[in-house]
Amino acid sequence: MSTDLGRLMGMDLRPGYPEPAVASLLDEWQAASTNSVWLRPGDWYHPAVEALVEALTDSRCPAAAAERLGEARGRDGISIGETIDDLSCLFDLWGTAPDVTVLRAVSTGWAVGNEVVPGAPPTTDPRSGLVTVPYLVQRLQETYGQADRSGTPASATHCLVLVDVAIERIDGWQKVARAAAMGKVLTETFGLGHPVATLGGGIYAALCTRTADVGPVRAELRHRIERTALTFGVTAILRRPPRIWVEPLPPRHADAAHMLHDLSR
Repeated sequence: MSTDLGRLMGMDLRPGYPEPAVASLLDEWQAASTNSVWLRPGDWYHPAVEALVEALTDSRCPAAAAERLGEARGRDGISIGETIDDLSCLFDLWGTAPDVTVLRAVSTGWAVGNEVVPGAPPTTDPRSGLVTVPYLVQRLQETYGQADRSGTPASATHCLVLVDVAIERIDGWQKVARAAAMGKVLTETFGLGHPVATLGGGIYAALCTRTADVGPVRAELRHRIERTALTFGVTAILRRPPRIWVEPLPPRHADAAHMLHDLSR
């Protein structure tokens, strides 16, 4: 019989607690995730989700189960951002937030699982969910082509908004966590489908029209970066405050491509 979540939270969840507690929390987690952050409901379940719920309800350290789940998500081609958002749904139900040990475990597992995914789409960076530099270069080519046809220079209609949150000496899992956090920030700020690329090393570029007022965009980015850094416990691996500036487009597409590659790390 399904148990109400409020009653579940008050139970004495010692090792060996009856299975219905696990099933109830598992059902609550799946519903919360698929109704909010999960993109493809049909591929949510994996045995690793049950192992993670069991670790919580048995009062065991959930890091090993989180690493197993991260590896499964990476192997299935799920982005690190979606993976962490899904994990956060579980911990929200549990009444806490995933600590740095759990975030590190799921990110480490995801990185391992992602390494074995063949033929990853070249237009998307799987860690952040943002586009790659070659894809942004292609979008810029379209922008310059439209400018040529209209007789108005691309530099007069568009610009790049650059965001730098880089700090020195961070390890592999921290780079994964930073990419996930920034992917979330930039997607929420600019919207799905907007050409925002990761340039590597904690630098990101968004193609924007010059008619837009970038002042509010800068303020929103700073606010979202600070809030996301606190939420995900990654304040130590993001430059705060971030460097945000507008980079004018050069006269030619080839020069813009060179500029992006120069900024890439």
